[in-house]
Amino acid sequence: MPVCKTLAIGPCATKPRQALSLAVMPQEFTGLCQLLEQIETSCQHAERVSLELVIDTIGLRSYAPFLLVVGLILFSPLSGVPGISTAMAALLLLVAIQLLLGRRHVWLPKWLLKRSISKKKLIRALHWLRRPAEFADRWMQPRLDFLVRRGGTYAIATTCSLIALTMPLMELVPFSATTAGFALTIFGLALVAHDGLLALIAFTITALLTLLLAHTLL
Repeated sequence: MPVCKTLAIGPCATKPRQALSLAVMPQEFTGLCQLLEQIETSCQHAERVSLELVIDTIGLRSYAPFLLVVGLILFSPLSGVPGISTAMAALLLLVAIQLLLGRRHVWLPKWLLKRSISKKKLIRALHWLRRPAEFADRWMQPRLDFLVRRGGTYAIATTCSLIALTMPLMELVPFSATTAGFALTIFGLALVAHDGLLALIAFTITALLTLLLAHTLL
């Protein structure tokens, strides 16, 4: 029995993964609303929705889908489900470290990919996110792209690693995990739209969140 899975990132991601059997083939997405629709479509015939199903549905052509999935889950009411924040922190840390190391494939443990929630809770969260998604899609556009290429991408990965490491502390500060999810979602959107201004906003939110945690806990 396999205990882990290797997922393609970047140029390798367009190659078929024989280990997966998908009901919905991944498609390129250009906005947040389209992403939410893809996820909702993929889980119509499942009683419980695993992280593996969500990742397979959105595809892994870049680092952005990971950030969007983790960020949206933490920003939505799903963050209140026991164990979700821990699983998302583990996913975020694993992917961010491997991106910093320059790996072309991401290794994820099977136990993490098999984490699941009920379809009813997921659909409710997706509907809750629709209005913010519509606003985000109207606002984002390519600009300041030096902040989302090469050095900028590594800066984002480093910031995401720090967010993942401080996630346990966020359990002690109300709304801090939700704020972190908001920042991660914006980072993901910045990478999707090549929008450096969004990345700058996400860096600012993360800095303010760090100051809040330090002020509250120290």
